[in-house]
Amino acid sequence: MADRIASRRVPRRFWIFLSARTVSVLGSAFGPIALAFGVLSLPGATAATLGLVLAAQGVPQLALMLLGGVVGDRFPRNRVLVVAELVSGLAYAGLATMLLTGHAPIVLLCAAAFVAGAASALLLPSLTGTVADLVPADSLQRANGQLRLGTNSARIAGVVAAGAVVAWLGPGAALIVDAATYFVAAGLLSVLRLPGSASSGRRDLLGDLRTGWHEFSSRSWLWTTVAAAAVINAASTAAFGVLGPALAKDRLGGALAWSLVLAGYSVGMLAGVVVAIRFKPRRPLPTAVLFAPLLALPLLALGFRAPLPVIVLAAVCAGVATDIFGVLWDTTMQTEVPASALSRVSSYEYLVSLSLKPVGAVVAGLAAAELGPAAGLLLFGGLIVLAAAGALAQPAVRYHQPREDLGVRP
Repeated sequence: MADRIASRRVPRRFWIFLSARTVSVLGSAFGPIALAFGVLSLPGATAATLGLVLAAQGVPQLALMLLGGVVGDRFPRNRVLVVAELVSGLAYAGLATMLLTGHAPIVLLCAAAFVAGAASALLLPSLTGTVADLVPADSLQRANGQLRLGTNSARIAGVVAAGAVVAWLGPGAALIVDAATYFVAAGLLSVLRLPGSASSGRRDLLGDLRTGWHEFSSRSWLWTTVAAAAVINAASTAAFGVLGPALAKDRLGGALAWSLVLAGYSVGMLAGVVVAIRFKPRRPLPTAVLFAPLLALPLLALGFRAPLPVIVLAAVCAGVATDIFGVLWDTTMQTEVPASALSRVSSYEYLVSLSLKPVGAVVAGLAAAELGPAAGLLLFGGLIVLAAAGALAQPAVRYHQPREDLGVRP
């Protein structure tokens, strides 16, 4: 019994990682609000301008994501994360400086956003693999839940504080906070010591990419769900990055009201992860996908011009669904994909799932101009429901069974 309890304990070094991610997420919660209202407050700026900046951030995420996966499988992932956090801090410090000085040409805004996107391409593929490096397989779902519990708590605090800082001190000050937390996170991650991966000695980039692609494409449950996530992410980017802030500025009262919507989403995520830590469905993947249509609720509430409390409640429901899906999905990935290829598989996952985000940002700007924010939100809400239904229609997802040997990493 003692051995069983010990095997389920989350190692101490995981808490260092969790602390770093919590600090980073606390600051990054400032980013969307500060960037959105900072750009929209510039002379002559429109929703299309904001969409262009967000697209500039999304392009390097796609272009460099596969390289980030190879790097994450070749080198100790904690070192990769340190570099990514430092670059992110520099990018957001640059954005803050432009907004604070009032010298914010669109070219420089897009350039800083491009650097931030490149940093995330380096960071994202290594996150899933780092958790698998730190935690035994039979503790992964608990660890994933605890990680999301910490980061979601930080996100709630960050979103609420961001609305106040943007309203009282301005977007530039909020981005300064964002940049500082990236530097703190880098310092914490530098304390971790992880071994290099099995592929660290190879220098065959194309071979690494081919291996990662085989591991990704040979699992139809994986790429089917990720394809649906691409549509959902594009719609969410359009709604939360462009159309929602534009509608909030015109009808809900501005940054403070929009921060309440985002805070509601974060509260829902916090509740969702508490459920997900103890929730043990027999078929985790199809159960996770069943929650995906709920992500459309805040878009539909905004589109139908519901009162602010109803919009916030819809955001809470979407947040619950997001983290139940996220914990079950991360655990499925970590237990069924070989550890030596997990960063590369994650890079393909992120590449596909984020591939339509720049398109969503640009189309959102056009939709706001041609249809209006409300109609655009209804359109993208419908796309989320259709994408989730399409994934569930596939037998590989609907009938997916988890691995039996969860105590053994492949």
